[in-house]
Amino acid sequence: MDSYLNELYAHQAWADAEHWRAIEAHPAALADKAIRERLLHIHLVQHGFLWAVGPRTSPFAFKKLEDFTSAADFKGYAQHYHAEMDRLLRSITPSRLEEMIEVPWFKPPLKISVRHALTQAAMHSHYHRGQNATRLRELGGVPPGTDFIVWLRDGQPAAKWR
Repeated sequence: MDSYLNELYAHQAWADAEHWRAIEAHPAALADKAIRERLLHIHLVQHGFLWAVGPRTSPFAFKKLEDFTSAADFKGYAQHYHAEMDRLLRSITPSRLEEMIEVPWFKPPLKISVRHALTQAAMHSHYHRGQNATRLRELGGVPPGTDFIVWLRDGQPAAKWR
């Protein structure tokens, strides 16, 4: 597997976990509609790209906030993605990375390589975590530093969800 993608996904899991812990530490943030909706968008897109590069054995399952019975259930959805993506990355071959796939949510559908789709999926959440960090600060919370370079400086730690 491409070491660059492995690093991007290890960082993404760590950053998502840091983000979730900071939001959970500030109840007003967890109750904030804008933060919850962006969290849903982050994790829905992550699952969407996992589905897009995977075997597509069933239609994509679009989730809504109401589908989650608790914050723990919602966070579990995020963790599930990271576990599944880790499994995918461990088994993907260099030739599979160069195969073309169709991203159906673009109209007309976009055709890109699996490698490009995985790169997009790894990078997409950075912007939205930044939006949530700003909102968390507005609500009186303390957003974590989740830049890639911070992760490198700190020795590339694994995700800590609790």
